[in-house]
Amino acid sequence: MICIGESGSRGRGIFAARRIECGALIDSAPVVVVPREQLVHLDNTILGDYYFTWGEGKKEAAILLGCCSLCNHSYEPNARFVLVPAQRTIEFIALRDIAANEEITINYNGDPSCQTPVWFPTTEGGALMNSARAHLGLSSLKTL
Repeated sequence: MICIGESGSRGRGIFAARRIECGALIDSAPVVVVPREQLVHLDNTILGDYYFTWGEGKKEAAILLGCCSLCNHSYEPNARFVLVPAQRTIEFIALRDIAANEEITINYNGDPSCQTPVWFPTTEGGALMNSARAHLGLSSLKTL
């Protein structure tokens, strides 16, 4: 259903290998949960750009072990992610029909309609946005 490909200046991204219907489960992947006392160490590694906030109060982190960890950010995403703590997974669901070969994007802020700036520069909407740092999971994701 999905494949990894080049996404121009954004590096790698995830693309639909075939048409995906609105509401379809694109992927469900396991996570490794990082306890809050280890976050300071995680933030000092390259993985600090790839984790989702996790757990009660969003004080832990989750490293996604699936291809969708390479989903790029958009303020007009065609997919959303859902944290499933009981199963230690994250699900990716289509927000609308996605055409074959179209890049699959999510809003790193968690809420697909959220316009809060993310922690890296974007050029969406024609305006360069620099932002405060946040992490995925109803806060944000990192550049994937």
